[in-house]
Formats: sequence, C-alpha cells, structure tokens
Amino acid sequence: MFLTLVGVVFLSMWLISTHAAAENEIVRSVPENLSVQWEFQADEAIEAAPVVAEKLIFVADVMGKLYAVDRSNGKLVWNHDFDTGFIAAPAVQENRLVIGDVEGNVYAIEADSGTIVWQKQTDGEINGSAAFYKSTVLVTSQDGSLYSFESDDGTLKWTYQTDDQIRCSPTIAGTRTFLGGCDGRLHVVDLETGKGIGEPMPLGGPTGSTVAVAGNLAVLPIMDGAVLSFDWKTAKQIWRYVDEERSQEYRSSAAIQANTVVVSSQKKQVDALSLKTGERLWRYSLQRRADASPVIAGDDVWIAATDGRLIRLSLQEGKEIWKFEIRGSFVAAPVIEKTPSGSVQLYVADDNGILRCFE
Repeated sequence: MFLTLVGVVFLSMWLISTHAAAENEIVRSVPENLSVQWEFQADEAIEAAPVVAEKLIFVADVMGKLYAVDRSNGKLVWNHDFDTGFIAAPAVQENRLVIGDVEGNVYAIEADSGTIVWQKQTDGEINGSAAFYKSTVLVTSQDGSLYSFESDDGTLKWTYQTDDQIRCSPTIAGTRTFLGGCDGRLHVVDLETGKGIGEPMPLGGPTGSTVAVAGNLAVLPIMDGAVLSFDWKTAKQIWRYVDEERSQEYRSSAAIQANTVVVSSQKKQVDALSLKTGERLWRYSLQRRADASPVIAGDDVWIAATDGRLIRLSLQEGKEIWKFEIRGSFVAAPVIEKTPSGSVQLYVADDNGILRCFE
C-alpha cells in the first residue's frame, strides 16, 4: 500500500497538501553524518521536489517526463514521457499518483505501473502539488481556480474561483483548505461544499506561497516582502513581519515547527521568526537565493540553494552544521523520509537532472 508523501515543508501540527497525510509519521531527526547512497540521472532539469511512497520515489523533469525510482538502489522502475513540462511535484495516495503540467493538464496515474487512469484539463499552468481529501483530489491552477476531482475517475465535484492566479498548493486542515492567491487574499474553503468560509482575508499583496497552518494559526509570506500570521478561526491578523533594514521578497513557503517559523527570501536571507509574535529570532545569509522552501526535520533546518549548496542549520540558533555542494543549482526542496526498515533518508534533485539519496 502506498502512503501519501511528505513534501516541501515539515510541520509538527500541519498536514500539508503536496505533501503530507494524517497517517504519516513526521521525521523527528536525521543522522549527523550523511553520505550519498545513490544517484539517479533524469533526462532534463528537475525543479519540483521528489515524493516518496513506500518502496518508490517519484520525480518529474521540466520537459515532461515522470520517473518512478527504487528507493533502495536508485534504479528506474518505470517512466512516462508526457511531452510537456512539470514544475509541480507529484502527489501520491495509496496507489494513485496525481500531477499537473505547465499546460494545465491533470494526470492520475497508477503509482506502481505508470498507467494513466484519467486526464483532465484546466485553463492555466499548474505550479503546485495536488492534495487528497477523502475520495477527492484538489488541484490549483493559474486560471484562478481550485478544482476538486473524484480520485477514482476524475469526475469534477466542484470548483472554487478566485480573482487571480493560484500558484500554491492547497493546504488541508480538517475539513478546510487554505489558499494564498495572486489576488492578495487568503481564502478558506469548505472541502465538502467547495464554498468559501467567510470573507477572504486581505494580505496586502500577491503570493504564490503555500499556506502553513499550525493549530489555529495560518502563516503566509507575500511577494512584497512581508510574512503574515492569521488566526483563521477569527479571521484576524495576529502579526506581520517586515525587514525594516532591507526590503525582502518571498517566493517560497514557510516551514513551522513548535514555536518557530522559518522563511527564505529572494534577497538571500533565511530568517527564523517566533510563531507567537513574529519577532525575528536569528538570520542566516546565503551566497545566493534559495528558491526552494525551507524544510524542518527534528532540530534542523534544511536549505537547498541556487548556488548548489544543500545546507543544514540548527533550528535553535541558525548555525551551519553541515553542507553538500554540487556544480549546478538546487531549485526544489529536499524530502526527508523514513524507510520501511526505519532508517532515515534525504532526497534532493537538481537542475542537472540528478536525484540523490543520502543516508
């Protein structure tokens, strides 16, 4: 049986779409001394995070090829060439893999064989990973819509429309999903009905970031250089973080663990903020920007940067603990998962099309 994967952001209290499910055990720690166990070479650059389901890991390249790779040895199990392009990561639940492409197509595929089960069309590029809710799969599109499809046959259940593009993944918490939009609003949608819950909350600018939800708090960076926290139950803004020294720009998503929020900006800064107050706790400066979202596992923050460095930082102090360098760029976030035997592996892909497994 395949399990829904953990993806670009690890949270102690949040189930992220692209990326996590209730039955998954969140990785609490990663071994100190990591080494490359295997490498897999795709045909083209990889700009979306890999995803894991039991014995397989799935990754898609920018020219439209989807690969299933054996986790134990990095050998190809199957691939399918869609002759398009993928910048969104796949999502997996049980034996169903769903992925959207740059032309707005949504594909549902048998994860163990690569057989296409159904295909649907949206009217815009798909940037975010899909999310599963009960028997449905949620997909966002740059046409401004959130789509709910029946997972088994692709029947459209409902559509939620915003006023501009949606580039994020849907975040699921209970029976709600959260969307940050290019319309500069935070949307909360009832997953049973597809209707908005209350009025969307104003952000003060557009965002393509995926919402991070921890308890009753929703945290979201916007492109204009602010990080905002809302109490989604009361629809009230709790805090707003802005760098008073130098204006920042956010294109990735926040990661949350316990009382700490970690964000990375286009101005090469990694900041840790207090979840309660938004106060900056520490800062780590990169040599180049990180397009990928930070990942938290245990006591560490993982940053995949465009200068080809994978960096491990202390969550408490922001000190560099470990790094791995390549000739190329990391655009997608790493994924950290337990193996069926209980060991911990880290996977990261780069713009040379190489997927690496560390253990």
